[in-house]
Amino acid sequence: MLAIERLSHSFRTGQEETPVLHELNFRVEQGEMVALLGSSGSGKSTLLNLMAGLMKPTSGSILIAGQAIEKMSENRLAEFRRTHIGFIFQSYELIPHLTVRENVELPLVFQSVASHERKQRALALLQQVGIMDKSDMFPSQLSGGQQQRVSIARSLITNPAIVFADEPTGNLDTKTEKEIIDLLIDLNQNGITFVIVTHEHEVARRTQRILQLRDGYLLEGNEQEGEAG
Repeated sequence: MLAIERLSHSFRTGQEETPVLHELNFRVEQGEMVALLGSSGSGKSTLLNLMAGLMKPTSGSILIAGQAIEKMSENRLAEFRRTHIGFIFQSYELIPHLTVRENVELPLVFQSVASHERKQRALALLQQVGIMDKSDMFPSQLSGGQQQRVSIARSLITNPAIVFADEPTGNLDTKTEKEIIDLLIDLNQNGITFVIVTHEHEVARRTQRILQLRDGYLLEGNEQEGEAG
């Protein structure tokens, strides 16, 4: 599903080049739930942006569903992101003047899906994440955990090949964090592939496998079994 091959990245400021990621190699298979664990400054945010097609790597390859996204044109990459990649944000990134259902539907608007189909698919996902009764509310009327459930539903609306979650419990209390991770595990058991980027060891341990990043390197022998299920 996801193959990272000899991936390196550097940021350039004038004549100065700062390496951030160094020759990374790993794979995520279809249906896996993998944590990318790293502290601030480890390079995990850069790696996430590269995997999600938001940046181009300095060198190496990123294959999603067998396609090398670093070779795509900007237009092709934008289309690929819309159809193959789901994204869950730490801060939810919901549009305040849209209802819950309209927020979930939004990616389908950009695909010109008919309104009746958008509504049906959005309501089905809101049922799946446990908040269909909130469909006509606005984000400001929801708790943080409920807003994250909306964000999760929105990430799934296009039936993506893979979902990247960026610190998905970072703004939540401990009880709500457990509920959200439980939900992601349930969704994963239905076949959805997740890569969860986190600095929280407790979150990482709930996944099937942990990849640990430090100073832009994957630690040798760092792949650990998680506790998902």
